[in-house]
Amino acid sequence: MVLADKIIYLRRKNGWSQEDLAEKMQVSRQAVSKWEGAQAVPDLEKILALSSLFGVTTDYLLKDELQEEQLLENSEITSAKRVTLAQANEYLEWKKTEAVRIAIGSFLCVISVIPLLLMDAASEYLPENLGDAIGLVSLFILVVPAVAIFLFCGMKNEPFDFLDREVFEADPGVADMVRERQREYRNHYAKCNIIGTCFCVLAPVPLFIGMVRENDLLMVIMFTITLLIAGIGAVFFIIPGIRWAAMQKLLQEGSYAPLEKSRSRVKGRVAGVYWLITTAVFLILGFRENEWKTAGYVWPVAGVLFAAVMCLLNLLIDRKQS
Repeated sequence: MVLADKIIYLRRKNGWSQEDLAEKMQVSRQAVSKWEGAQAVPDLEKILALSSLFGVTTDYLLKDELQEEQLLENSEITSAKRVTLAQANEYLEWKKTEAVRIAIGSFLCVISVIPLLLMDAASEYLPENLGDAIGLVSLFILVVPAVAIFLFCGMKNEPFDFLDREVFEADPGVADMVRERQREYRNHYAKCNIIGTCFCVLAPVPLFIGMVRENDLLMVIMFTITLLIAGIGAVFFIIPGIRWAAMQKLLQEGSYAPLEKSRSRVKGRVAGVYWLITTAVFLILGFRENEWKTAGYVWPVAGVLFAAVMCLLNLLIDRKQS
């Protein structure tokens, strides 16, 4: 096997993109691309540097030989999917739309419990069970569209699922295009995160005001305002967060670097089990215990606890890998 194939094999074995290798070798990505395309040959100094970086001998790099087991492994690696410039643009455009939809769905989930709270607080002024009925119907009216949004976005993302799970190769020009978009979007991303943080910090203020006055109805109203503010804050995090994550996926950076993708698979499985358990608890409380009002609180509580579960999972994975 020629030098170009060996560079490709060793780079992918280490989970590096062409840009990663270029940075480590202090050359341009175009230079690495030419090496791998057999359009140019590294000079002796670069051969020695490659040998040191990959932990192989110069003989291995320069001789047209490769052990059979390495050849088989290389054939699996070279089957990695490629992302064209058109596919990358299509993916980023879809993520613009998806980000808004996911933000709407998340906002609906956060505020879904508000009608239930208000109707429960006002139940003494309404005919028997009418408040509970209105609250539960409103809860489902808000949650069902949110679930539909999440399912639809999940199906639309299926053609791009490999970006999360697999190491892939991007055509020349993809990385440059994505980095340019990142530069253009960076300030907006930072501003949205600052605004979202401000909303989340201010969210408890109405609740504190309600606690000053010993009035149950006022307390509930203030709590609903807290949920609204928190929901708005979440929107400011979700929309730019999804778009920024899409760019990182295409660049295979940060949480989407090749070595991090195994972690993402574990987190995905845990998240699936977590939300299945949450749904089961909701249905059991609702149908078996006939506690629909209590069941309504499951979703906001589960949403808050989910972040803690993911943080704990990260710690466990880091400990296992260290």
